[in-house]
Amino acid sequence: MNSEINKVIRVEEVALGLDEDESILKSKISKILNLPESEILEYQIVKKTIDSRQKNILFVYSLDIKVKNIKMINTWDIRHRARIHEPFIYQEKTINKKTNKKIVIVGSGPCGLFSALLLSKAGLKPLLIEQGKDVDARVEDVNNFFKERKFNSKSNIQFGEGGAGTFSDGKLYTLINDPRSKYIFTELIKAGAPEEIAVSGTPHIGTDKLRLVIKNIRAKIIKLGGEIRFETCLTDLEIKNKKIKSITINNTEKLKVDELILATGHSARDTYQLLYQRGLSMSAKAFSIGLRIEHEANTINKAQYKDAYNHPKLGVAKYKLVQHLYNNRPVYSFCMCPGGYVMGAASEEGGVVTNGMSEYSQNGINSNSALLVPVTPSDFNSEHPLAGIEFQRKFEQAAYLAGGSDYSAPAQLLGDFLNQQPSLTSKNIKPTYRPGIKMTSLNSCLPDYILSSLREAIPLFERKIKGFSNPNAILTGVETRSSAPVRLERNEKYESNITGIYPAGEGAGHAGGIVSSAIDGLTVAEAIIDKINEEKK
Repeated sequence: MNSEINKVIRVEEVALGLDEDESILKSKISKILNLPESEILEYQIVKKTIDSRQKNILFVYSLDIKVKNIKMINTWDIRHRARIHEPFIYQEKTINKKTNKKIVIVGSGPCGLFSALLLSKAGLKPLLIEQGKDVDARVEDVNNFFKERKFNSKSNIQFGEGGAGTFSDGKLYTLINDPRSKYIFTELIKAGAPEEIAVSGTPHIGTDKLRLVIKNIRAKIIKLGGEIRFETCLTDLEIKNKKIKSITINNTEKLKVDELILATGHSARDTYQLLYQRGLSMSAKAFSIGLRIEHEANTINKAQYKDAYNHPKLGVAKYKLVQHLYNNRPVYSFCMCPGGYVMGAASEEGGVVTNGMSEYSQNGINSNSALLVPVTPSDFNSEHPLAGIEFQRKFEQAAYLAGGSDYSAPAQLLGDFLNQQPSLTSKNIKPTYRPGIKMTSLNSCLPDYILSSLREAIPLFERKIKGFSNPNAILTGVETRSSAPVRLERNEKYESNITGIYPAGEGAGHAGGIVSSAIDGLTVAEAIIDKINEEKK
C-alpha cells in the first residue's frame, strides 16, 4: 500500500493553445489549485491529447502534482478538475519456494512475451515456443511476399516473433483501465520504445521501432533464464484425468509440462483445431469484418486540423468513427493508420486478408483505416465452435479470387462502390497495398448485409470528416481478423477445463490489441505464480 508521501493531486483538462509552451503549465496549475507556485514541488504529465473539435486546437493534459502540504488542497472546491490520487506501483510477484515446474508458453505476441518476462523475473525459467521465425527472418519473409508474392504459411504478417502487432504500427490504445498498463509501457520504454508513449493519448511505437523493442524484450527474457524457440509448433497435447501432462512439438519431440499458457494469437487456426480435438472448452464469438479505406493523408489532416493542418506540433491527424444505422448494422473505424500503408496479412494459402501499418514517422502519403461491421455466431450458419473461422475463410478466399488468385487484393473506388459498378483503374489516390491490387468490384467479397451497412454509413461519415466520401478514395478487401472468432473458456483462476492449461490474450478471446493482450499475459503469469506459492511442499 502506498504511503501518504506518495499521494499526489491529479488534475485533469489543463489546456494549452498551439502557440503556448509547456513551460507555462506550472502557472496554470497554480491558478487551478489556488496555490502559490512556490508550493508546487513538481508535476508530471500523465496524459496528453489533442482536442480539434473547436476552431482553436488545444493540447489537453492530465497532470500529477506534488505539493509541499497536500492537506492545503481543498478538492471539494476544485473537484471537477482535481482529486487526491495514489499512483499505482506494480509489484512483481515472486516465488517463495524452490520449484522444478515446467512452464511452456505458446506464442510470442505481447501476451506471450509479457507472461514470459514476468515468469522469468520470478525465476521460473519458462520455455516460450513460436511456430514462426525470429523478427529479422520474419521481416525478410514478409518482404519476399510483398515483392515476389512468395507466401510462407509459417512466417508472415500473422505468425512470428512479436505477433500480428509487429506489422501494424505498435498501436497502444486501449479502453481497459488496468493499472498494469503503466508497467507495460515502462518495460516497452526500457526496451527502446519512444518515451512519449507513456503520456500520449494515442500512443504508438511504429513498426520499424517495435522490431527492436521485441528483440530487446527477448534478450531480457533469456538473460533472466527463460528460453525461446522459434519455428517450433505445438502439434499435440497429452491429457490425463483432465490435466495437461506433456506436449508434442513439430510432431517429433515430447516435452513434460506442468503449466501451459496458450497465447497463440487470433489466427492460429491449426492450434484451435487441435485444442478442439483434445477437448478444450471453447465457443464461437462475435467479431467484425469489412474493408480498408485509403485517403490522402492531407485530406484527413485538413479535415481534422483545418487551417492549422501543417502546424509542426500536430503531426498526422487521426480519426475514430462510428455510425449507428436505423435499418442496418453499425459501422466503425478500426486500426486507423495515419500516414501508413495497407498490407497483405494472409496466414493461409489461397486467401487475401488486409491490415494496416505505420512507421514511427507516419510520413506515408496516405492514411488508412478498416471500416468494420459486427458479425455474431448467428451469422455463421453453424453451431460449431470453430464456425467463425470458416466464415472468415470463405470471404478471404473470395477476395483471393476477386484479386486474380495471385495474392493481389481486390480494390474499388469509393464512388464506384457506392454506385455498385466495378472500377477499372485508380485515380489521384495511389493505393499502397502490398503486394499489389486489382481494380474490380468488391461485391463478391463480403455478405450483402455488410456491403449494405458500408454503403449507408460511409456517406454519413462525411459529416464528421470532410472529404471522407471522396469518390476517388480506395477501398481494399477484405479485413477479417479484427479479433478472435473463438473464445477459449477459463475459470476465475484463468485455467481452462483442462487443469494446467491457461488460455490467454487475444487468440483466446480474452483481449484485443497489444496492451490488453500484454495485461492478460501478466494476469495469467501472476495466477501461475500464486498457484505455485500456494501448493504444499
